[in-house]
Amino acid sequence: MNRIIRAGVCAATVGLVFGLGACSEATEAAKKESVDQIDKAIDEKYEVTYEVTGKNIESIEFVGGEGTAMEPKLESVKKPTLPWKKTVTLRGIMPPSVSPISLDPADLTCKVIYKGETIKEAKGEKALLGCIAESPIV
Repeated sequence: MNRIIRAGVCAATVGLVFGLGACSEATEAAKKESVDQIDKAIDEKYEVTYEVTGKNIESIEFVGGEGTAMEPKLESVKKPTLPWKKTVTLRGIMPPSVSPISLDPADLTCKVIYKGETIKEAKGEKALLGCIAESPIV
């Protein structure tokens, strides 16, 4: 009798594990489809300007407008002329983001500017983490 109960419990456990795995995959697929639909529905374009100042900046990575909202394509500039400024056109829920890499973060500053107003700013060590803002049109 114990053998029958163990077999039943094992079968139920295996079924539950595979069932939850399928649910998880379905949930991820639904989430991606939902984000893609939102991205298409909110296709409004907007411009932001990135600004970076400091010393000894090795490179700057930023979202330039390519890719999708959840997987934006990063562009980069090596050894930029300082102060550095770049205006890009983004769309929908795509988050504006700029991340400088510097050997001397003491004077480092990064900004995201939308319609003349700074919507994200970081200085010093915090600027090494970058300036990532929410889409201003959402």
